[in-house]
Amino acid sequence: MTEHEASALDGEDRYKLLVDAITDYAIYMLDREGHIVSWNAGASRFKGYQAEEVLGSHFSRFYRPDDRDRGLPQRALSHAAEEGRFEGEGWRVRKDGAQFWAHVVIDPIRDPHGRLIGFAKITRDLTERKHAEEQLRKAEQQFRLLVQGVTDYAIYMMDADGNVSSWNAGAERIKGYKPNEIIGQHFSRFFPEQDRLAGLPDNALETARREGRYESEGWRLRKDGTRFWANAIIDAIRGEDGALIGFAKITRDITEKRDAQAALELAREELFQAQKMEALGQLTGGVAHDFNNLLMAVQASLDLLKRRVSLTHEAQSLLDNALQATQRGASLTQRLLAFSRRQDLDFEPVDLSTLIHGMTDMLQRSIGPTVAVETRFPLDLPPVRTDPNQMVNALLNLAINARDAMPEGGRLVIGARLETDAVKAHPDLQNKAYLCLYLQDEGHGMDPDTLKNAPSPFFTTKGIGKGTGLGLSMVQGLMAQSNGKLVLHSAPGAGTTAELWLPVVDTQQTAKPEQAPPQTPEKVETLSVVAVDDDALVLMNTVMMLEDMGHTVYEAGSGAKALAFLEAHEVDLIVTDQAMPQMTGSQLADIVRERWPHIPIILATGYSELPPEARADLLRLSKPFGERQLEDTIGRAMAGHGRQLRQPYGN
Repeated sequence: MTEHEASALDGEDRYKLLVDAITDYAIYMLDREGHIVSWNAGASRFKGYQAEEVLGSHFSRFYRPDDRDRGLPQRALSHAAEEGRFEGEGWRVRKDGAQFWAHVVIDPIRDPHGRLIGFAKITRDLTERKHAEEQLRKAEQQFRLLVQGVTDYAIYMMDADGNVSSWNAGAERIKGYKPNEIIGQHFSRFFPEQDRLAGLPDNALETARREGRYESEGWRLRKDGTRFWANAIIDAIRGEDGALIGFAKITRDITEKRDAQAALELAREELFQAQKMEALGQLTGGVAHDFNNLLMAVQASLDLLKRRVSLTHEAQSLLDNALQATQRGASLTQRLLAFSRRQDLDFEPVDLSTLIHGMTDMLQRSIGPTVAVETRFPLDLPPVRTDPNQMVNALLNLAINARDAMPEGGRLVIGARLETDAVKAHPDLQNKAYLCLYLQDEGHGMDPDTLKNAPSPFFTTKGIGKGTGLGLSMVQGLMAQSNGKLVLHSAPGAGTTAELWLPVVDTQQTAKPEQAPPQTPEKVETLSVVAVDDDALVLMNTVMMLEDMGHTVYEAGSGAKALAFLEAHEVDLIVTDQAMPQMTGSQLADIVRERWPHIPIILATGYSELPPEARADLLRLSKPFGERQLEDTIGRAMAGHGRQLRQPYGN
């Protein structure tokens, strides 16, 4: 052997050692028919065969039976021989029958004359990579199915210019477009025109491009042109090199949530206003009660002074002015009590058409000749349940407001209409028929802030001394007590319409029966009366009025003192205040009715909302009252117990 051959042999040995040492690749030789003629350690490692087990066998044994049946091994050799190389991937079989994913390269081997003498085959086990790719494919498929299956969110992709490139089922449901209608279109078509003109779509993309994310809420458009309130998020999508690929956009229709939030805020505001008005009403009612007591003392004192003292003409005028002032004060307390819903009302069925036609002359005189009054009442309107006297006052208030809104004159339309489904227009009303009485003027109208505050107590746009700001509050209080509602409609330059919604009287209800006045004999009868009041001034004047009528009066500063007196004395009548500490007038009346049922009781109060325990048949005397009102009430009280008094004074 020459030195050159030894050197060459050493090179072949080194090559063989190199090939045999490779364990990550199966490297072996095939003859022209595909029989194995060499086998390295890598082939043994992941195919499981030792060299002596496979040398001389055909390499097709590594293929699955169905692949062998389809001739894949022979086609691979033929392709390598014809094309100079075969490369592919597929499933192969180990000795133990397990399958692995293989990457295969087959190169033809030729002698110096170009004749095919065999093949070199290199196989790599890519099972782990195949499994990873399969998992990735499944994950991507699941993600696509997830995105496509989401219907509560519009999820879609956009290219770098904002053109839609994908479209899920949620986007189709929310926005109304099918994929073929929107893919390729710019996403700005979902924005209202004013937002597009203001550059909102471009600003959204620029913000996402610059900051990586953009989020906003606003109106968006559906295919049919309807609007919905959307929460939108845009995320910038970038490649590995940081270059912008496009955008991912998620849109949610939160119209219902927004409406619910707005309704909640409105409910909170209404609750706050209701609590504020309730607190103000309680304060006002308390002030009115105390003011009533003061008026009671002043009016009674002036009344008694007028009867007992001979006055000059000038003094008589001063006294009359003072009495007139107490009457105006009483009117003010009536408005305060109406606002606080503590006014003593006398409800009965009222024919509004008849009521208003009967007061038209008075109404016209009150508002002057510059305002023309026009009435519009359909025939056969049903009656409503309210206090007719207070309704007259309410209409006068509204008419005067209308006149003041038309300083140069105009037309005031008063009419009514039957509303059989009032709860549809005003959910806070009862589910029954209502009569909507309206007064419509042609005045300057009110802006939204003025309209909102108009019914508030002490709010007025009139000049100093021209209004107390209690007129609309009184009307609102009357409507609340009548289970109705005051509604105002107005706009600057469009006049004002005041609507009074009142419940229609049930057809089974009957009109309030008229009570015949009691027959009173001429003989004067003196009574022993217990006057009960915790206010010393009011008690003193009540006692003086009773004594001035000729009765014997006993004072009691509380319910307990009155009961103690009754234990030891016979009395004919009790006149008691309602609002007293420790024991109210109605509680005192209950005890008296149980123990001395023969004694009539008069309850003096400025309130209409008596406690639940107060008997409905208690005879009431509204504060402030004068001597004539007191005597008339005593006459009714005694007539109800089979006794009669002298004819009232002054007749």
